[in-house]
Amino acid sequence: MTGGVLEVTRLLLITGLLLGGLFFTFVSAVGVLRLPDVYSRSHMATETDTLGAGMTLAAVALALGWHSQTVLTLLLLLFISITNPTAAHAIARAALEEGHTPNTTTETTQKKGDTNGP
Repeated sequence: MTGGVLEVTRLLLITGLLLGGLFFTFVSAVGVLRLPDVYSRSHMATETDTLGAGMTLAAVALALGWHSQTVLTLLLLLFISITNPTAAHAIARAALEEGHTPNTTTETTQKKGDTNGP
């Protein structure tokens, strides 16, 4: 009886992690397409892509069980967690050095006739 409950729980965790990873990866793609400047896009891609890849790799590690591939999957998860923010920082720094300025306008400041603010 317990083996069946544990297996169902494991499958539910794998499914939840995969769906969460898919969701955050989709949000990352939409954010990169919709946000106005390189800084916002870089921030969106770093945060959500790292979380999406992390959840997906955690699901893979959970699906594999206790094997040597699980250790490699967890090392890949660690590698992604370190390199994604580092790469985003390098991109943002290069954009700043090239003279790209952050977009400071908001939706309310773009509306005509709106002088009261939010």
